[in-house]
Amino acid sequence: MHVSMNELKAALRRCFEATGYFVGNYEDAGNMILWLEKHGLEGLKELENALPFIATDHDKPLSTVIYEDSTSAIIDSHGRSSLNCIAASVDLAHAKALECGIATVTVRNCHNRKFILKALTDCGRRGISVVAYWKNGVTLVTEHTAAIKAGARYPSYSEALTNLQTSEDDLQALTIICSSRVDLTSSLQQSYGNRKTNHVSAQQVEENKTYSVDFGIDINEILWTNINDIGEGILVENTEQSRQGAGGR
Repeated sequence: MHVSMNELKAALRRCFEATGYFVGNYEDAGNMILWLEKHGLEGLKELENALPFIATDHDKPLSTVIYEDSTSAIIDSHGRSSLNCIAASVDLAHAKALECGIATVTVRNCHNRKFILKALTDCGRRGISVVAYWKNGVTLVTEHTAAIKAGARYPSYSEALTNLQTSEDDLQALTIICSSRVDLTSSLQQSYGNRKTNHVSAQQVEENKTYSVDFGIDINEILWTNINDIGEGILVENTEQSRQGAGGR
């Protein structure tokens, strides 16, 4: 089915508010999904993978810094989705790069890491170049990387199926590198063992956005129903509050 970006944004906001995301976080989560989808990077497909687990995020500990020095940090996100924790990690890398010129932040135990692209784009538009790299899977491992130059408006994105092995440290891990002094770029090499390599340039990302603005977004009807069913929890709660308020006057 076909929906406008405004319709999708409102539905996502209700969905994440109903699952217990904090004020502001549920808007950020909706914006991350919408950003990927309207730039042709399968935000709704990523949401389908995340949707069965988002309701448990509020039961998990908040992200904690387990190591830090002037140019680096290691953060444990305790199994949370990047939808409600990754923006803060990018902000930390950004702040360190402003101070020291270059910084590296490693995030562990974080899933749905592709949603980082919205935060990377915000960082680049603030004048800091940034690269992110992560791997998915155990038996079939895919590599992913995204980058944006300082002052640019759109990032590039690459993914490839590989013959790599994974370790415990790789699972749900993400590396962020920021620099205020040099422009960082990234792409996955056509090296031995890499298959189905896909690179989306910054220009293509921009063109995808233009198309979405003009023609809207297609969404699977089942996913649309699931998003709205979750969001109905907010509508019911607001209705009950309204009735209590009216009865108390």
